[in-house]
Amino acid sequence: MQPTDNLSVTRRAMDVEDYIDILRRHKSWILGPTFLGLVAAVVVAFLWPDTYVSTAIIRVVPPSVPEKYVPTNVNQELSQRINSMAQIILSRSTLTNIIQSYGLYPREQKRLPMDDIVEQMKKDGIRISPVYSATGGGSRSNVSAFQVAFAYENRAMAHKVTQELVTKFIDENIRQRSNAAVQTTEFLQEQLDSAKRDLDTIEKKLTDFRINNFGRLPDQMQTNLQQLDSMQKRMDTLNNAVSRINQEKQLLEGQKKILKDQLAALLNPASVSMTPPKSEAMVQVEREIEGTEMALASAKERYKEAHPDVQRIQQQLSVLRRKKVQVAADDKAKLADTRPIDLPAPVQREIRDTQANLQRIDTLLHTKDEDLDHTHTEITTLDKNIRTFNTKLESSPVGEQEYTGLMRERSLAMQQYEDFSSKRSQSATATDLENRKQGEMLEILDQPSLPQTPSEPNRYIIVLGGVAIGLVLGVFMAGVREMKDTSLKNLKDVRAYTQLAVLGSIPLLENDLVMRRRRRLAWLAWSTAFLLGIMVMSGSIYYYYVSNA
Repeated sequence: MQPTDNLSVTRRAMDVEDYIDILRRHKSWILGPTFLGLVAAVVVAFLWPDTYVSTAIIRVVPPSVPEKYVPTNVNQELSQRINSMAQIILSRSTLTNIIQSYGLYPREQKRLPMDDIVEQMKKDGIRISPVYSATGGGSRSNVSAFQVAFAYENRAMAHKVTQELVTKFIDENIRQRSNAAVQTTEFLQEQLDSAKRDLDTIEKKLTDFRINNFGRLPDQMQTNLQQLDSMQKRMDTLNNAVSRINQEKQLLEGQKKILKDQLAALLNPASVSMTPPKSEAMVQVEREIEGTEMALASAKERYKEAHPDVQRIQQQLSVLRRKKVQVAADDKAKLADTRPIDLPAPVQREIRDTQANLQRIDTLLHTKDEDLDHTHTEITTLDKNIRTFNTKLESSPVGEQEYTGLMRERSLAMQQYEDFSSKRSQSATATDLENRKQGEMLEILDQPSLPQTPSEPNRYIIVLGGVAIGLVLGVFMAGVREMKDTSLKNLKDVRAYTQLAVLGSIPLLENDLVMRRRRRLAWLAWSTAFLLGIMVMSGSIYYYYVSNA
């Protein structure tokens, strides 16, 4: 009985027996892809070359001298310094040298340009990463260390290349820190020299200003005032001394006149009250003295004692008075030559005493004149100094602003020079510390490892994954075939789709010869496929072990 051809009829729900029937009917479509997946996975797993990863950990060693004693002059964080060194070490020239030195990637060198090999090495071979330490709460924090790793199909070569990279990191760190320290010191030295030149320029300007304005500087104002006050007091003292000397001269002039009268009386006893007549020279000198004294009195009424005209007249008066003394001495000598020879001895003795007193008074008058001249000279000099200091005091505010600006510039230049000097000294000490290799260094915490097992591929995962993919593919193919097959498979389908009662069933009878031939062909096909699969897998495994021997 044929099933009803009704496309709108939905399929009945399948039970376990139905699924078993499906597996029995499509077992070849399930086992075939599964075995093919197994063969492909084994081939891939064993033809995929091993990758060995050699790792090393480099830690940052702090300076041997505490930073509070010798501050570092290299201002770079660990991550920045690692990135900077990695850029240099992973440059094309460095990696090309490593590839050629160790003969890396021989197959790639035959078919790829060097730039592509370098990029492949940077992308898949070299790994540089920071080291983290586990902290509370499941979080991680950076430590002063980083990891260098290199992946390659030859474990000994991976170890050597990792060792080379670690060495380059350590050497590059020393070179970079040394260069940075030297460049910092040289920069600070240049700045120090520039600050020294600026300071010398300002010092020269300040020195020239002080020389050109000596005595008129703002900080010399108090000194100038004190000196001016001292000179004013000295001027008063000298004026008082002039007055005193003039009084003493007048007193000595009176005494001299008395002695002259006494001498005249002794020389002419008959006319004691008569004075000897004055000579024409004496009359002329006295007339000049009288006129000069009148001129001096008139000048003093108009000017002060320190005025040049007053001092000039006083000097002329001093000269006339000395001339008068000389003329009087000459007249006295002439009078002595005409005295009578027959005077008594006591009178002669008294005449000699009087003449001696006259000479003493003349000497005193001469001394007073010299003192007066010296005093007038000092008054003239002092008056000139007073005028000079008054000029300085009057002109000192003119340059005060400029002087204050120069002093401010000098203070700033000195501060800048001292600042650069201190920084340069600290930088030189830090540079010496770097040259002694006692600064921050890189140290190998874990030596490059010699890997014993490859990190990839994971052959067990690949094989299991291939079998799983083949099995899924086979199940999928069996399901598709089952979905496309709309024939009735068993009595359950007949009852479900025809809604008829089944009274009996006749089994399908096939030719035994055809059945045996079909079975032989199936076994032949499966045997051939199995042998080929075993041979391919065995060849892949053999190739793997031979190539890694």
